[in-house]
Amino acid sequence: MNVLIIGSGGREHAIAWTISNSPNLTKLYAAPGNAGIAELAICLPISVEDNAAIVRAVHEHSIDFVIVGPEVPLVNGLVDELGKTGIPAFGPTAKAAQLEGSKGFMKDLCARANIPTARYARFTDIAKAKAYVEEHDKNSGGAPIVIKADGLAAGKGVTVAMTKTEALQAVDDAMLHSAFGKAGTELVIEEFMEGEEASFFALADGETAIMFAHAQDHKRAFDNDEGPNTGGMGAYSPAPIVTPALQEEIMQNIILPTVKQMAKDGTPFRGVLFAGLMITKEAEPIAETAEASRYKIVPKLIEYNARFGDPETQAMLPRLKSDFLDVLYKTATGKLKDVKLDWHDSAALCVVMAAKGYPGNYKKNTVIKGLDKAADLPNVVVFHAGTLNNNGVVVANGGRVLGVTGFSQNLKQAQHYAYLAVDNIDWDEGFCRRDIGWRALK
Repeated sequence: MNVLIIGSGGREHAIAWTISNSPNLTKLYAAPGNAGIAELAICLPISVEDNAAIVRAVHEHSIDFVIVGPEVPLVNGLVDELGKTGIPAFGPTAKAAQLEGSKGFMKDLCARANIPTARYARFTDIAKAKAYVEEHDKNSGGAPIVIKADGLAAGKGVTVAMTKTEALQAVDDAMLHSAFGKAGTELVIEEFMEGEEASFFALADGETAIMFAHAQDHKRAFDNDEGPNTGGMGAYSPAPIVTPALQEEIMQNIILPTVKQMAKDGTPFRGVLFAGLMITKEAEPIAETAEASRYKIVPKLIEYNARFGDPETQAMLPRLKSDFLDVLYKTATGKLKDVKLDWHDSAALCVVMAAKGYPGNYKKNTVIKGLDKAADLPNVVVFHAGTLNNNGVVVANGGRVLGVTGFSQNLKQAQHYAYLAVDNIDWDEGFCRRDIGWRALK
Protein backbone atom coordinates (compact mmCIF):
# COMPACT_ATOMS: atom_id res chain seq x y z
CA MET A 1 0.00 0.00 0.00
CA ASN A 2 0.91 3.63 -0.49
CA VAL A 3 0.29 5.21 2.92
CA LEU A 4 -0.19 8.82 4.02
CA ILE A 5 0.34 9.87 7.64
CA ILE A 6 -1.37 13.11 8.70
CA GLY A 7 0.57 15.17 11.26
CA SER A 8 3.98 16.56 12.16
CA GLY A 9 4.68 15.56 15.75
CA GLY A 10 6.58 12.93 17.67
CA ARG A 11 3.56 10.64 17.58
CA GLU A 12 3.53 10.73 13.78
CA HIS A 13 7.29 10.13 13.59
CA ALA A 14 6.87 7.10 15.86
CA ILE A 15 4.08 5.77 13.63
CA ALA A 16 6.20 6.33 10.50
CA TRP A 17 9.22 4.64 12.11
CA THR A 18 7.14 1.64 13.17
CA ILE A 19 5.41 1.00 9.85
CA SER A 20 8.44 1.82 7.67
CA ASN A 21 9.58 -1.83 7.66
CA SER A 22 6.14 -3.33 7.10
CA PRO A 23 5.99 -5.79 4.20
CA ASN A 24 2.62 -4.21 3.38
CA LEU A 25 4.18 -0.80 2.70
CA THR A 26 5.02 0.34 -0.84
CA LYS A 27 5.60 4.08 -0.41
CA LEU A 28 5.19 6.34 2.63
CA TYR A 29 4.01 9.95 2.59
CA ALA A 30 3.39 12.47 5.39
CA ALA A 31 1.54 15.78 5.53
CA PRO A 32 3.20 17.96 6.57
CA GLY A 33 5.80 15.83 8.44
CA ASN A 34 9.00 17.07 10.09
CA ALA A 35 12.77 16.70 9.74
CA GLY A 36 12.75 13.20 11.24
CA ILE A 37 9.77 11.94 9.28
CA ALA A 38 11.42 13.25 6.09
CA GLU A 39 14.09 10.57 6.50
CA LEU A 40 11.38 7.89 6.13
CA ALA A 41 8.67 9.48 3.99
CA ILE A 42 7.94 11.95 1.23
CA CYS A 43 6.67 15.06 3.04
CA LEU A 44 3.87 17.07 1.47
CA PRO A 45 3.50 20.74 2.52
CA ILE A 46 -0.19 20.48 3.42
CA SER A 47 -1.90 21.70 6.59
CA VAL A 48 -3.59 19.02 8.69
CA GLU A 49 -6.70 21.24 8.66
CA ASP A 50 -6.99 21.43 4.86
CA ASN A 51 -9.30 18.52 4.09
CA ALA A 52 -9.69 19.41 0.41
CA ALA A 53 -5.92 19.57 -0.20
CA ILE A 54 -5.40 16.26 1.61
CA VAL A 55 -8.09 14.54 -0.49
CA ARG A 56 -6.50 15.92 -3.68
CA ALA A 57 -3.07 14.68 -2.59
CA VAL A 58 -4.48 11.24 -1.84
CA HIS A 59 -5.63 10.90 -5.44
CA GLU A 60 -2.56 12.56 -6.98
CA HIS A 61 -0.22 10.15 -5.20
CA SER A 62 -2.42 7.04 -5.45
CA ILE A 63 -2.68 6.70 -1.68
CA ASP A 64 -4.37 3.48 -0.52
CA PHE A 65 -4.60 4.16 3.21
CA VAL A 66 -4.48 7.25 5.44
CA ILE A 67 -3.43 7.30 9.11
CA VAL A 68 -4.68 10.41 10.91
CA GLY A 69 -2.45 11.41 13.83
CA PRO A 70 -3.83 14.58 15.51
CA GLU A 71 -7.31 15.25 16.87
CA VAL A 72 -8.16 18.42 14.91
CA PRO A 73 -8.52 16.77 11.46
CA LEU A 74 -10.59 13.99 13.06
CA VAL A 75 -13.01 16.47 14.62
CA ASN A 76 -13.02 18.41 11.33
CA GLY A 77 -14.28 15.34 9.45
CA LEU A 78 -11.23 14.30 7.42
CA VAL A 79 -12.10 10.60 7.74
CA ASP A 80 -15.62 11.36 6.45
CA GLU A 81 -14.25 13.23 3.41
CA LEU A 82 -11.83 10.41 2.60
CA GLY A 83 -14.60 7.86 2.99
CA LYS A 84 -16.71 9.66 0.37
CA THR A 85 -13.99 8.91 -2.18
CA GLY A 86 -13.53 5.30 -1.07
CA ILE A 87 -10.21 5.76 0.76
CA PRO A 88 -9.97 3.90 4.10
CA ALA A 89 -8.51 5.88 6.99
CA PHE A 90 -7.48 5.03 10.53
CA GLY A 91 -9.46 7.25 12.87
CA PRO A 92 -13.07 7.98 13.78
CA THR A 93 -15.63 9.98 11.84
CA ALA A 94 -16.40 13.53 12.95
CA LYS A 95 -19.47 12.40 14.92
CA ALA A 96 -17.52 9.68 16.71
CA ALA A 97 -14.56 12.03 17.30
CA GLN A 98 -16.87 14.12 19.49
CA LEU A 99 -15.73 11.69 22.17
CA GLU A 100 -12.65 13.95 22.31
CA GLY A 101 -14.03 17.06 20.66
CA SER A 102 -16.76 17.60 23.28
CA LYS A 103 -16.26 16.78 26.93
CA GLY A 104 -19.99 17.14 27.44
CA PHE A 105 -20.66 14.55 24.73
CA MET A 106 -18.22 12.18 26.42
CA LYS A 107 -19.68 12.67 29.90
CA ASP A 108 -23.26 12.18 28.68
CA LEU A 109 -22.22 8.97 26.95
CA CYS A 110 -20.62 7.76 30.19
CA ALA A 111 -23.88 8.46 32.00
CA ARG A 112 -25.92 6.48 29.46
CA ALA A 113 -23.49 3.54 29.52
CA ASN A 114 -22.93 3.59 33.31
CA ILE A 115 -19.17 4.09 32.88
CA PRO A 116 -17.34 5.04 36.10
CA THR A 117 -16.27 8.70 35.95
CA ALA A 118 -16.47 11.90 37.99
CA ARG A 119 -19.86 13.44 38.78
CA TYR A 120 -20.45 16.44 36.51
CA ALA A 121 -22.76 19.16 35.21
CA ARG A 122 -22.82 21.05 31.87
CA PHE A 123 -23.28 24.81 31.45
CA THR A 124 -23.74 27.35 28.66
CA ASP A 125 -24.83 30.11 31.06
CA ILE A 126 -22.11 31.84 33.10
CA ALA A 127 -24.44 32.75 35.99
CA LYS A 128 -25.61 29.14 36.36
CA ALA A 129 -22.04 27.87 36.19
CA LYS A 130 -20.98 30.21 38.99
CA ALA A 131 -24.03 29.28 41.05
CA TYR A 132 -23.06 25.62 40.72
CA VAL A 133 -19.54 26.40 41.97
CA GLU A 134 -20.99 28.29 44.93
CA GLU A 135 -23.39 25.45 45.72
CA HIS A 136 -20.62 22.86 45.48
CA ASP A 137 -18.45 24.92 47.79
CA LYS A 138 -21.28 25.14 50.32
CA ASN A 139 -22.65 21.59 50.18
CA SER A 140 -19.87 19.31 48.95
CA GLY A 141 -16.85 20.27 51.00
CA GLY A 142 -15.53 22.97 48.69
CA ALA A 143 -12.52 22.82 46.39
CA PRO A 144 -10.77 21.26 44.63
CA ILE A 145 -13.19 21.27 41.74
CA VAL A 146 -12.46 20.81 38.04
CA ILE A 147 -13.50 23.33 35.35
CA LYS A 148 -13.24 22.10 31.75
CA ALA A 149 -13.81 23.86 28.44
CA ASP A 150 -16.11 21.61 26.43
CA GLY A 151 -14.25 21.76 23.12
CA LEU A 152 -10.70 21.26 21.88
CA ALA A 153 -8.32 23.65 23.61
CA ALA A 154 -4.90 22.20 22.75
CA GLY A 155 -4.63 20.60 26.17
CA LYS A 156 -5.07 23.93 27.97
CA GLY A 157 -8.78 23.96 28.72
CA VAL A 158 -8.77 22.22 32.10
CA THR A 159 -8.41 23.99 35.46
CA VAL A 160 -8.09 22.03 38.69
CA ALA A 161 -9.25 24.83 40.99
CA MET A 162 -7.90 24.57 44.55
CA THR A 163 -10.16 27.34 45.88
CA LYS A 164 -13.63 28.67 45.14
CA THR A 165 -12.06 31.95 43.98
CA GLU A 166 -9.87 30.09 41.49
CA ALA A 167 -12.88 28.13 40.23
CA LEU A 168 -14.96 31.28 39.67
CA GLN A 169 -12.00 32.88 37.86
CA ALA A 170 -11.72 29.81 35.61
CA VAL A 171 -15.39 30.19 34.69
CA ASP A 172 -14.81 33.88 33.86
CA ASP A 173 -11.68 33.10 31.85
CA ALA A 174 -13.51 30.60 29.66
CA MET A 175 -16.97 32.11 29.29
CA LEU A 176 -16.42 35.85 29.79
CA HIS A 177 -12.89 36.43 28.50
CA SER A 178 -12.92 33.68 25.81
CA ALA A 179 -9.53 32.31 26.89
CA PHE A 180 -10.21 29.15 24.87
CA GLY A 181 -12.27 30.66 22.05
CA LYS A 182 -15.34 28.67 21.01
CA ALA A 183 -14.11 25.70 23.05
CA GLY A 184 -15.02 27.56 26.26
CA THR A 185 -18.53 28.69 25.35
CA GLU A 186 -19.75 25.57 27.16
CA LEU A 187 -18.24 24.22 30.37
CA VAL A 188 -18.19 20.87 32.11
CA ILE A 189 -17.74 21.22 35.87
CA GLU A 190 -16.94 18.02 37.72
CA GLU A 191 -15.81 16.61 41.03
CA PHE A 192 -12.10 16.25 41.72
CA MET A 193 -10.84 12.65 41.72
CA GLU A 194 -7.83 11.56 43.74
CA GLY A 195 -5.50 8.76 42.69
CA GLU A 196 -2.80 7.92 40.18
CA GLU A 197 -3.24 8.67 36.49
CA ALA A 198 -2.62 6.18 33.70
CA SER A 199 -3.06 6.16 29.93
CA PHE A 200 -4.86 3.14 28.48
CA PHE A 201 -5.16 2.47 24.74
CA ALA A 202 -7.57 0.15 22.96
CA LEU A 203 -8.32 -0.45 19.29
CA ALA A 204 -11.95 -0.41 18.15
CA ASP A 205 -13.51 -1.32 14.79
CA GLY A 206 -17.02 -0.06 15.42
CA GLU A 207 -18.31 -3.28 16.93
CA THR A 208 -15.68 -4.53 19.33
CA ALA A 209 -12.36 -3.57 20.91
CA ILE A 210 -9.09 -5.08 22.09
CA MET A 211 -6.50 -3.70 24.46
CA PHE A 212 -3.47 -2.15 22.75
CA ALA A 213 -1.11 -0.98 25.53
CA HIS A 214 -0.80 1.30 28.53
CA ALA A 215 1.62 4.00 29.68
CA GLN A 216 2.10 6.85 32.13
CA ASP A 217 2.77 10.44 31.14
CA HIS A 218 4.43 13.35 33.00
CA LYS A 219 2.44 16.56 32.50
CA ARG A 220 4.35 19.09 34.63
CA ALA A 221 7.25 20.93 33.00
CA PHE A 222 9.89 20.37 35.68
CA ASP A 223 11.30 17.67 37.95
CA ASN A 224 9.31 16.52 40.98
CA ASP A 225 6.10 17.29 39.09
CA GLU A 226 6.57 21.02 39.49
CA GLY A 227 5.86 23.89 37.11
CA PRO A 228 3.05 24.45 34.60
CA ASN A 229 1.12 21.73 32.81
CA THR A 230 2.37 20.81 29.36
CA GLY A 231 1.39 18.51 26.53
CA GLY A 232 3.62 15.88 28.13
CA MET A 233 7.32 15.87 29.10
CA GLY A 234 7.90 12.14 28.90
CA ALA A 235 6.26 8.75 29.23
CA TYR A 236 7.00 5.11 29.88
CA SER A 237 5.34 1.86 28.94
CA PRO A 238 4.09 -0.46 30.30
CA ALA A 239 2.61 1.22 33.40
CA PRO A 240 3.17 -1.06 36.42
CA ILE A 241 0.05 0.27 38.13
CA VAL A 242 -2.13 -1.27 35.39
CA THR A 243 -2.07 -4.88 36.55
CA PRO A 244 -3.58 -7.73 34.48
CA ALA A 245 -6.64 -7.65 36.75
CA LEU A 246 -7.04 -3.89 36.18
CA GLN A 247 -6.62 -4.34 32.43
CA GLU A 248 -9.58 -6.69 32.39
CA GLU A 249 -11.65 -4.36 34.59
CA ILE A 250 -10.88 -1.37 32.35
CA MET A 251 -11.88 -3.29 29.23
CA GLN A 252 -15.11 -4.65 30.75
CA ASN A 253 -16.27 -1.54 32.62
CA ILE A 254 -14.99 1.31 30.44
CA ILE A 255 -13.79 0.42 26.93
CA LEU A 256 -16.31 -2.22 25.78
CA PRO A 257 -19.37 -0.36 27.17
CA THR A 258 -18.17 2.75 25.30
CA VAL A 259 -17.91 0.90 21.99
CA LYS A 260 -21.29 -0.76 22.52
CA GLN A 261 -22.99 2.54 23.44
CA MET A 262 -21.51 4.42 20.51
CA ALA A 263 -22.71 1.74 18.09
CA LYS A 264 -26.14 1.85 19.72
CA ASP A 265 -26.20 5.66 19.35
CA GLY A 266 -25.41 5.45 15.64
CA THR A 267 -21.88 6.83 16.00
CA PRO A 268 -19.72 3.68 15.78
CA PHE A 269 -16.10 4.30 16.76
CA ARG A 270 -13.25 3.04 14.60
CA GLY A 271 -9.69 3.86 15.58
CA VAL A 272 -7.90 4.09 18.90
CA LEU A 273 -9.62 4.86 22.18
CA PHE A 274 -7.14 6.64 24.44
CA ALA A 275 -8.61 6.56 27.92
CA GLY A 276 -7.11 8.91 30.47
CA LEU A 277 -7.76 7.11 33.75
CA MET A 278 -7.63 7.88 37.44
CA ILE A 279 -6.81 4.80 39.49
CA THR A 280 -8.77 5.59 42.65
CA LYS A 281 -9.18 3.96 46.06
CA GLU A 282 -12.69 3.58 47.39
CA ALA A 283 -13.52 2.48 50.90
CA GLU A 284 -15.28 -0.88 51.01
CA PRO A 285 -18.03 -1.67 53.51
CA ILE A 286 -16.49 -3.53 56.44
CA ALA A 287 -17.74 -5.17 59.58
CA GLU A 288 -18.30 -2.89 62.55
CA THR A 289 -15.64 -4.77 64.49
CA ALA A 290 -12.94 -4.28 61.88
CA GLU A 291 -10.17 -1.96 62.98
CA ALA A 292 -8.46 -1.27 59.66
CA SER A 293 -10.04 0.35 56.62
CA ARG A 294 -10.18 -1.65 53.41
CA TYR A 295 -10.00 -0.11 49.98
CA LYS A 296 -11.00 -1.24 46.54
CA ILE A 297 -8.98 -0.08 43.54
CA VAL A 298 -11.37 1.45 41.02
CA PRO A 299 -10.27 2.78 37.61
CA LYS A 300 -12.36 5.79 36.57
CA LEU A 301 -12.43 7.62 33.25
CA ILE A 302 -11.08 11.18 33.28
CA GLU A 303 -11.46 11.78 29.56
CA TYR A 304 -11.23 10.13 26.16
CA ASN A 305 -8.97 11.06 23.30
CA ALA A 306 -9.79 9.80 19.82
CA ARG A 307 -6.16 9.31 18.70
CA PHE A 308 -2.85 7.96 19.98
CA GLY A 309 -1.17 9.94 22.75
CA ASP A 310 1.95 12.06 22.49
CA PRO A 311 4.44 11.19 24.05
CA GLU A 312 2.89 7.83 25.07
CA THR A 313 3.07 6.51 21.49
CA GLN A 314 6.84 7.05 21.44
CA ALA A 315 7.12 4.77 24.49
CA MET A 316 4.65 2.11 23.32
CA LEU A 317 5.56 1.44 19.70
CA PRO A 318 9.21 0.35 20.25
CA ARG A 319 7.75 -2.54 22.26
CA LEU A 320 5.47 -3.76 19.46
CA LYS A 321 6.42 -6.89 17.48
CA SER A 322 3.32 -7.06 15.27
CA ASP A 323 3.06 -5.46 11.83
CA PHE A 324 1.62 -2.11 12.93
CA LEU A 325 0.45 -1.14 9.44
CA ASP A 326 -1.51 -4.38 9.15
CA VAL A 327 -3.02 -3.80 12.61
CA LEU A 328 -4.13 -0.25 11.75
CA TYR A 329 -5.57 -1.25 8.37
CA LYS A 330 -7.59 -4.14 9.79
CA THR A 331 -8.91 -1.90 12.58
CA ALA A 332 -9.96 0.75 10.06
CA THR A 333 -11.68 -1.77 7.79
CA GLY A 334 -13.68 -3.58 10.46
CA LYS A 335 -11.49 -6.69 10.73
CA LEU A 336 -10.28 -6.38 14.31
CA LYS A 337 -11.24 -10.02 14.92
CA ASP A 338 -8.26 -10.94 12.73
CA VAL A 339 -5.78 -8.95 14.85
CA LYS A 340 -3.52 -10.59 17.40
CA LEU A 341 -0.99 -8.27 18.99
CA ASP A 342 2.51 -9.49 19.79
CA TRP A 343 4.80 -7.53 22.12
CA HIS A 344 8.44 -7.60 23.15
CA ASP A 345 8.91 -8.48 26.81
CA SER A 346 10.52 -5.12 27.46
CA ALA A 347 9.99 -1.56 28.64
CA ALA A 348 10.48 1.78 26.91
CA LEU A 349 10.84 5.31 28.21
CA CYS A 350 10.59 8.56 26.27
CA VAL A 351 12.17 11.84 27.43
CA VAL A 352 10.79 14.95 25.75
CA MET A 353 13.31 17.68 24.96
CA ALA A 354 11.53 21.03 24.76
CA ALA A 355 12.51 24.58 23.89
CA LYS A 356 13.41 26.74 26.90
CA GLY A 357 10.35 28.73 27.91
CA TYR A 358 7.86 26.02 26.93
CA PRO A 359 4.91 25.86 27.58
CA GLY A 360 5.18 29.67 27.45
CA ASN A 361 7.14 31.71 24.91
CA TYR A 362 10.19 30.12 23.33
CA LYS A 363 12.69 30.73 20.52
CA LYS A 364 12.41 29.06 17.14
CA ASN A 365 15.09 28.14 14.59
CA THR A 366 17.70 27.23 17.22
CA VAL A 367 20.25 24.68 15.97
CA ILE A 368 20.23 21.11 17.31
CA LYS A 369 23.46 19.10 17.06
CA GLY A 370 24.44 15.57 18.03
CA LEU A 371 21.31 13.85 16.76
CA ASP A 372 23.21 11.25 14.74
CA LYS A 373 25.49 10.54 17.69
CA ALA A 374 22.49 9.98 19.95
CA ALA A 375 20.63 7.86 17.42
CA ASP A 376 23.67 5.59 16.91
CA LEU A 377 23.58 4.48 20.54
CA PRO A 378 22.17 0.98 21.21
CA ASN A 379 18.54 0.64 22.32
CA VAL A 380 17.74 4.24 21.36
CA VAL A 381 15.51 5.98 18.84
CA VAL A 382 15.21 9.76 18.59
CA PHE A 383 11.75 10.86 17.47
CA HIS A 384 11.33 14.35 16.02
CA ALA A 385 8.38 16.57 16.91
CA GLY A 386 8.89 20.31 16.38
CA THR A 387 11.82 20.21 13.93
CA LEU A 388 12.70 21.54 10.49
CA ASN A 389 15.54 20.69 8.13
CA ASN A 390 17.08 24.04 7.22
CA ASN A 391 19.55 23.36 4.37
CA GLY A 392 20.85 20.21 6.04
CA VAL A 393 20.77 21.64 9.57
CA VAL A 394 18.06 20.49 12.00
CA VAL A 395 16.48 23.40 13.86
CA ALA A 396 13.78 23.60 16.51
CA ASN A 397 10.38 24.70 15.26
CA GLY A 398 8.07 24.15 18.21
CA GLY A 399 7.67 23.78 21.96
CA ARG A 400 8.14 20.05 22.33
CA VAL A 401 10.92 19.29 19.87
CA LEU A 402 12.33 15.78 20.39
CA GLY A 403 11.21 12.53 22.00
CA VAL A 404 14.31 10.58 23.01
CA THR A 405 13.32 6.98 23.66
CA GLY A 406 15.31 4.20 25.29
CA PHE A 407 14.12 0.59 25.39
CA SER A 408 15.47 -2.45 27.21
CA GLN A 409 14.54 -5.42 29.38
CA ASN A 410 13.30 -3.26 32.23
CA LEU A 411 12.34 0.32 32.93
CA LYS A 412 15.53 1.23 34.80
CA GLN A 413 17.68 0.21 31.83
CA ALA A 414 15.34 1.94 29.39
CA GLN A 415 15.69 5.13 31.44
CA HIS A 416 19.50 4.76 31.36
CA TYR A 417 19.59 4.52 27.56
CA ALA A 418 17.17 7.42 27.08
CA TYR A 419 19.21 9.82 29.23
CA LEU A 420 22.48 8.60 27.72
CA ALA A 421 21.11 9.69 24.35
CA VAL A 422 19.82 13.00 25.76
CA ASP A 423 23.32 13.78 27.03
CA ASN A 424 24.73 13.27 23.52
CA ILE A 425 22.43 15.91 22.03
CA ASP A 426 23.91 19.39 21.86
CA TRP A 427 21.13 21.97 22.05
CA ASP A 428 21.73 25.02 24.24
CA GLU A 429 18.14 26.27 23.91
CA GLY A 430 16.58 22.97 24.99
CA PHE A 431 15.66 21.42 28.34
CA CYS A 432 14.13 18.24 29.69
CA ARG A 433 13.04 16.67 32.93
CA ARG A 434 15.63 14.38 34.51
CA ASP A 435 13.17 12.22 36.45
CA ILE A 436 10.98 10.58 33.81
CA GLY A 437 9.85 7.23 35.18
CA TRP A 438 10.24 8.19 38.85
CA ARG A 439 6.81 6.98 39.90
CA ALA A 440 7.25 3.45 38.56
CA LEU A 441 10.90 3.15 39.64
CA LYS A 442 10.03 4.33 43.14
